[in-house]
Amino acid sequence: MRKVQLLFCIAALWLGLSSPTLAQPAETNPPNPLELDTTGDPLLPNPPVERSLSPLERRRLREDLNQLNNQAAAELRAGNLEEAFDIWYREIRLRRVLGGRLEEVKTLGRVGEIAWSRNAKSQVQLITKRLETIQQNAEEEGELEPELLGALGQAYQQVRVPRNALAIYEQILADARQQGDLETQAETLETIAQLHLAWFDYPQAAAIYEELLAIAQAKRDRVAEINYLQELLNIYKQSQEPENALRIKERLVDSYLNQDNYTQIPALKIGIGADYEALNQPEKASQSYQEAYALAWSSQQFAYASDALEKLAQLYLSYDQPDYALQVYETLIIVEQQSYNYYGLMQAYDQMGQIYLAQNKYSQALDAFQKGLELARSLQYRETHFARQIEKINQEETSNQ
Repeated sequence: MRKVQLLFCIAALWLGLSSPTLAQPAETNPPNPLELDTTGDPLLPNPPVERSLSPLERRRLREDLNQLNNQAAAELRAGNLEEAFDIWYREIRLRRVLGGRLEEVKTLGRVGEIAWSRNAKSQVQLITKRLETIQQNAEEEGELEPELLGALGQAYQQVRVPRNALAIYEQILADARQQGDLETQAETLETIAQLHLAWFDYPQAAAIYEELLAIAQAKRDRVAEINYLQELLNIYKQSQEPENALRIKERLVDSYLNQDNYTQIPALKIGIGADYEALNQPEKASQSYQEAYALAWSSQQFAYASDALEKLAQLYLSYDQPDYALQVYETLIIVEQQSYNYYGLMQAYDQMGQIYLAQNKYSQALDAFQKGLELARSLQYRETHFARQIEKINQEETSNQ
């Protein structure tokens, strides 16, 4: 009897422990809102038709979908994020009916960019996954046409998935090269370069712009050539590569010379001089600053002329050549007078005064500081500085008597 009772208790215990597990329903993932069936949607013909939509039906549906987009945007402005994307997901599903994969991909990109801008990560992931599914299906079915490829590349950019976008554009580039389509090659290379720049991949971006530069030169496209040189210059500045920056600036100078466009050259020559200074080549730096001054002066670009002379004077001072620096400042005074730059003139007299003072040439230093003081008073700026310098010289001369 006890044995029967024991077996009964064990059986009851087993049933009691097992029954909750048996009663639990199986977990199911929520349906993907981008892959729901559109059958029965009020915006589609009722009853459903198996044929393609007629031109009139397509026009009406497009108008209705534009209205859906407006409704979603209004919900978003009102702060109703989930409601907005529910409407957009419906629009996307119906865009697929309206125009197939191409129409859907374009809409996914537009909505995905909105999701990314609102930091709606789950929506971005959902849209990205849908784009990948469309791409995979199109590849398997051999229907990844150029227009769809371009739309996918754009959409991946909009949802900020650069790896996917780059893979698409590399495929477009390969097709263009195979077909000898130089225009598409150039456009695609520019897009790829901008993608690399967006993610601060300067070496890859530079390599592509170097290729674009070669294409522009082969086509004798001077405008494109200068644009690509400017892009390369910006890249090498950002990546702090003075040797490459110097090389590109010199090529830009040659390009402007070929176009008789001399106004752009002084600023470049000043930059070239600075690059040579950074590379510890003072002779070449000096030559570049002098060329910059000469070109700027001849074209009456007095600001650049002044800048070139100031850098040249500082270069001479840094190599302990004060007499050459003084000659440069004498020329700088003429430039500042010509351009009525009283502040620059005051600064030039101050620099000359400091040089003379260091050489114990008190008479010349006093003359420079007095002229600087006159300008300082007219500008109502740094008057005390010049007065102190003059007082210092007077004291030195008194103590030496």
